[in-house]
Order: sequence, then structure tokens, then C-alpha cells
Amino acid sequence: MNYKAEIPYGAYWSTPFARWQGSFSNLHSVEFAAHVARLELARRKIDPKVFDYGVMGFSVPQKHSFFGLPWLTGLIGAHGVGGPTLMQACATGVRTLLAATQEIEVGMASAALVLNCDRTSNGPHLYYPNPRAPGGTGAAEDWVMDNFGCDPLGGHSMLTTAENVAKRHGFGTAEQHEVVLRREQQYRESLADGAAFLKRFMTLPFQVPAPGFRKTAGTLEADEGVSHSTPEGLAALKPVAPGGTVTFGGQTHPADGNAALIVTTRERARELASNPKISVRLHGFGQARAELAYMPEATVPAAQRAMAQAGLRIDQIAAIKTHNPFAINDLLFARANGVDWRTMNNHGCSLVWGHPQAPMGTRSIIELIEELALRGGGFGLFTGCAAGDTAMAVVLEVTDA
Repeated sequence: MNYKAEIPYGAYWSTPFARWQGSFSNLHSVEFAAHVARLELARRKIDPKVFDYGVMGFSVPQKHSFFGLPWLTGLIGAHGVGGPTLMQACATGVRTLLAATQEIEVGMASAALVLNCDRTSNGPHLYYPNPRAPGGTGAAEDWVMDNFGCDPLGGHSMLTTAENVAKRHGFGTAEQHEVVLRREQQYRESLADGAAFLKRFMTLPFQVPAPGFRKTAGTLEADEGVSHSTPEGLAALKPVAPGGTVTFGGQTHPADGNAALIVTTRERARELASNPKISVRLHGFGQARAELAYMPEATVPAAQRAMAQAGLRIDQIAAIKTHNPFAINDLLFARANGVDWRTMNNHGCSLVWGHPQAPMGTRSIIELIEELALRGGGFGLFTGCAAGDTAMAVVLEVTDA
């Protein structure tokens, strides 16, 4: 399939991602995203008034986030622009892209801002009143920590889903650690030549604003809190769960940050692109849900459905990016599709630069576009799992306009 909507080349950005309780831990995620969007749109000489639609995604509520997308667009100067606020955990990046694509496809919008933001740091502590409980006592929830640790359908943690997949498919700790070392090496390549790859879509050094967004609190040269593992260090780690295979080294870390991209018509894409000779076309989307407590498995059917809609086979895909909260995700995807996991996730991935949930997929898609541009074009696939044993995937193409 060839959607009418396109992503103008270069009309996207991401902040560095900061390990939770780091440099972004006290920044309101929506206000921070708006602050960054204003700066990045100005750098690209894109007037916020160009937008007639928007989609915002997040997975961790912040104060006033009830107002969602209209609040965000008002903060950036796109007054009068409406649209939904979506939440699909780590699949939010693809979900928001699809929502904008559909709006363009049916002619209800001509230019959409897709912005995803999250702050896992200092997550909200919620209280749910229950007048019928003894003494009128309600129930409390730590939004981030409690939901990392318990799927209400099965009572299991996210880690359990990885261990279930490891056991079913026979993946051991040593091969998971091989993936970690390779992924960290690929990320280090993005830091070469003064972080040249990251600077294709990220403003570096990045000025970290103070909470009032009037002063600068510090600067980041790249992502904050990235691990630098060694074979010996990983080998010394014990599995987190007794009798399991997944160590702290074989999984990602929670993080904070935001990322955004623009979706528009083919004609307007030429106007908004940093290089109008390059076209970024959308060809297929896929969604899937795995068996309860087998979350990493969902990436495979989601990707297959996206490729089927695009009319492509896996051997026609030039670059593959995955959301890999666990190294097991890449081992499973590679085995299921007959590809070499060592060639996936060039330049970086969420296993290394972290897991801020909603913006994670958006950044992965941006990195996929830039990898394809460096290759001279071709088809790319991104697929990622999410809470509830779900996954979403997208197939896109970088080609001559």
C-alpha cells in the first residue's frame, strides 16, 4: 500500500533520552515537549500555523494532561488545532503516527504534528476514592512502579513475559548478553565524529531547561545514563528472577524525553522537508496481540501484518529497528524471520538509550529514516511490543521525491 501521507524529510526531532531521576526528572513532560517543539520548529523555519491537526501520546500522566493535545498545540502557538491524545504504552509512537496518517488519508487534515512525551521519573501517586470500603478508605497506586510490576490480567510483571519467552524458545543468558554488547557497539557508532548520526535529528549539545523554562540548568552531549558493558561485567550478573535468564544487563532502563515528527500530504512534504529531493513514504501498519504474559512475541505478527499491507517480504527490507526492552526481543524476532540480529538496530535502540515509553517508537522511526537516507534509500521496518502483550509495526520507504 502507498499512503497519501508522507513524513517530510528532516521534519522531525528528538531530545536526548535521560535515565530516570536524571537531568529531565523535574521537567513537566508536556511543557518540556512544547518547549522543545517551539525551538525545533523555529530551527526548521516551520510556522506552527501550518498545522491543522495534531496527535499527542504519553503513558505517564502529568498535571493538567487531561487537556492533552489542545493544551500542547496552544503552548507552541498552533492555536485552534485539535486532535486526540493517545496512550498505548510503548506502541504509542506507531499508534500516533497511524492516527495522523489516517487523518491525511481521508482528507480531514493536510499537516499534522505527531508528538510523544513521557517522564517515568517521579511518577504520580494516585488515590482512588472508594466510599463503600471500610471507613471509606480508597485504593492507592504508584503509576509507574506498580504497573511495571503487575499486569492486572495475570498479576505478572513485564520481566515475567521475557522469562516466559526465554523458556519457550530456549534463549539463555549468554546469548542475551551477546545482543547487549552488539547493541552498545552500534550505539557507540552513532557517537562517532562528534555524535554525527544523532545530530542528524537531535540538537546537540542539548540545553537542559530549568523547570520554569526560562533558564538553562545544564547541557547534555548525548543520551544520559547509557551503560558501557563488558563481557566480564555482564557475565558476573545474576538473573533478576531466581531460576531465570534475564539480568539487569539484558534489559533496558526507564527514561525521560520526547520526540516528534510531522505528517502531511505529498505536495506539502516538499515544502516542509529539509531536503525536498528525499521522500519518506508510508506503506504499511500492523498490530498484534500475543498470548497472555508473552509480550515479546507480539512483535513478530505485528511486523508480518505491516509487511503484508506493504506487499513486501522480509528480504526486501533494507533496515530493521525494534523496541527491545529485553535482549530476548531481538533474538526471537530474528529467529522467527530468518534474519541476523547483528544487522538490526544500527546506530542505536531502546535497549541502550532507554525506555521513556511513548516517545521511544517515534525516535526509533526517526533513526530508521536516517539510516535509510545514509544507505541511499530503501524500505525500513520498525516493530515494538507494549504492555498488555500487544505490538505495533510500520513499514516506510526513503526514496527520491
